[in-house]
Amino acid sequence: MALDLGGTKLAGALVESDGTLCGHREVPLAGRKGEEAGALLQAEVRRLAGLAAEAGSTPDGLGVSIPGIYYPEEGRVWAPNIPGWNRYPLREELRAMPEASAISCLRIEDDRACGIRGEAWLGAAQGCRSALFLTVGTGIGAGILLDGKTLRGAGGAAGAVGWMALRRPYRREYAEAGCFEYYASGTGISRQVRLALSREGDRNFGGHPLPAGPVPFQQVFDAYLQEDPTAVRILDQAIDCWGMAVANLVSLFNPEIVLFGGGLFGPAVRFLERIAAEARLWAQPESMRAVRLAASRLDRLSALYGAAWLALHPGD
Repeated sequence: MALDLGGTKLAGALVESDGTLCGHREVPLAGRKGEEAGALLQAEVRRLAGLAAEAGSTPDGLGVSIPGIYYPEEGRVWAPNIPGWNRYPLREELRAMPEASAISCLRIEDDRACGIRGEAWLGAAQGCRSALFLTVGTGIGAGILLDGKTLRGAGGAAGAVGWMALRRPYRREYAEAGCFEYYASGTGISRQVRLALSREGDRNFGGHPLPAGPVPFQQVFDAYLQEDPTAVRILDQAIDCWGMAVANLVSLFNPEIVLFGGGLFGPAVRFLERIAAEARLWAQPESMRAVRLAASRLDRLSALYGAAWLALHPGD
């Protein structure tokens, strides 16, 4: 069994050893918090266990991807986008379920680590022992596979690259999510558009009225293709940041491949060569010559497959 909990949805599936998905579905989180979010995961475990029983089988393991940090010594989870999930006792809750009594392996990991594990198992990083998966959506994170091992860090927060420092001097606006995210995440790009238009006193963008809420990336991308000067300036700035971040990561970790995924890639895949050209200006030359940049092959399923990999490989 595999579960992938995100900030807005929960995906679940039975996954066979060859990666075949059975009973895959996604349900909205719909603002659930605390124990309500935990109950949603438990309901999905019961559903999947029921599907397995109907097929005459019993799942060997359960892997769970979570949007935050997992503390394995405590079995607890910190998920900033789910209210009430500050050191939430997820492992204890799942272990207490009758449906989990026959499961020999229960593993929980953050979505960054699950994403790169999924790509290394069945995606664009197959056969790689050192690979990075840069996820660019509402925020920015990186799954890091180094010499065949997932890099977690001392506190489980390795890969929080949204805080990468790419510009100086420091601005207090970076405190909320980091310098890199401020300019090059979906939230950051939306914010940059709104700030630019407010300075110019413009209420239209790309030939359309500026929306009341966040500016969707697709609208920014469409405006870019129409050569809207605000969109061009802000996406050029994001491309520079993505390239500089790749350079820093390649110089640090010397990976075989850097993958891009998340909601912006997607449309921003067309910028990969420009990102690579910017990275070549900054990166350690030998490491940059040896690396490939590519789009995720599994797209929204990367973390779900990574959670399944955890359940199927209890010793790794």
